Amino acid sequence: MLNQDIVREATRLTRAGQLVEATAVLQRMLRGESAPEATSGTTGRPALGGLEPPTIDAKANVIEETESPRLARATSAHQRKHAALLDGITNRFGLGLRGPIKRAPPSMQDIVPDGARFVEGAYCNAAGSRTYKLFIPSRYQGQPLPLVVMLHGCTQSPDDFAAGTRMNFLAEEQTCFVIYPEQRSEANQAKCWNWFRTSDQQRGSGEPSLIAGITRQIMRDYSVDPKRVYVGGLSAGGAAAAIMGATYNDLYAAIGIHSGLACGAATDLPSAFVAMRQGGASNGRMIPGDGPPVPTIVFHGDRDTTVHPNNGNLILEQSVGAASPQTKVHRGRVPGGHAYTRTVLTEPGGRAILEHWNIHGAGHAWSGGCPAGSYTDPRGPDATREMLRFFLEHSLPRQAGWS
Repeated sequence: MLNQDIVREATRLTRAGQLVEATAVLQRMLRGESAPEATSGTTGRPALGGLEPPTIDAKANVIEETESPRLARATSAHQRKHAALLDGITNRFGLGLRGPIKRAPPSMQDIVPDGARFVEGAYCNAAGSRTYKLFIPSRYQGQPLPLVVMLHGCTQSPDDFAAGTRMNFLAEEQTCFVIYPEQRSEANQAKCWNWFRTSDQQRGSGEPSLIAGITRQIMRDYSVDPKRVYVGGLSAGGAAAAIMGATYNDLYAAIGIHSGLACGAATDLPSAFVAMRQGGASNGRMIPGDGPPVPTIVFHGDRDTTVHPNNGNLILEQSVGAASPQTKVHRGRVPGGHAYTRTVLTEPGGRAILEHWNIHGAGHAWSGGCPAGSYTDPRGPDATREMLRFFLEHSLPRQAGWS
């Protein structure tokens, strides 16, 4: 079978509930082997040749010692085996970041500058509910301010992500609000945003409606400049940010994607696996937004083994569409740190609409981040400073939509 045929077969098996068989097919493909053609019995299941139940990632993170909802619902040993396998697959497909499972939580000194506030809130709609943390800069006195939405990666929390990126400290310098929505473990055991599900890639439903709802709630409760609202994220959060840019381009003036994937790069677990390992949408179903592209800044390490670096290039292809912007390439190196290639795409008038930072030698971690948070690479360049700089260079040409 060709890879595309293998993915289709794995998708069929997944939808049929044959999770062990689907995973075996995908693992054979990644090892360069052909998928088994024969079937056993009358069930139509591939003959697995006595393989043990495969695992996608032997280093899957265990967040808590509690059972997942699907494990809790399993009533037999056979069902529990399949539920545990699906949890492992979901963690991996959800961009499960590798790193220390147990670490001391960051201190408030690593999260909030003196004089500023970091408050908790919650939002709910028909799609569910999510909590969030809001950073309020010390110089806020009711004047309209820019707002940045930050979407964490798998296994992370708002406190952890804020400490690792130090976005609050940069927002204090620039006098901006920052929101950190938090994914629930009930929605994804590894707390990954479910970027690979079609139900969470659409305006007005699923997780996009929750993230947009949190954004609008802050815009109602505080004085926010509606033309200067932005969204960024890491890994699964970066993929979710891409979805927000494609589905709510009347709400967000610019987006930042660190180690993520384009909107529509996957539509289910098997295609997510392929997109992460090889890059791109295996089914060709990239989802462009309506109207002009949302200005986008992308960061990706060229040694990323969790999300293939090709995904960074595909985000730019999706954003550019049929446009023909001018391209400028800059190369540099952080003293004592990583070299990088920065590609800037500009409109005819000279305004930068797309940036791609290819960080040489970097893996799957926030570039220039602080070790107080998880999954950071202090060797730079400083993705937080560059992302916020890019954000503040852009504003919506009209007031943000509220539909």
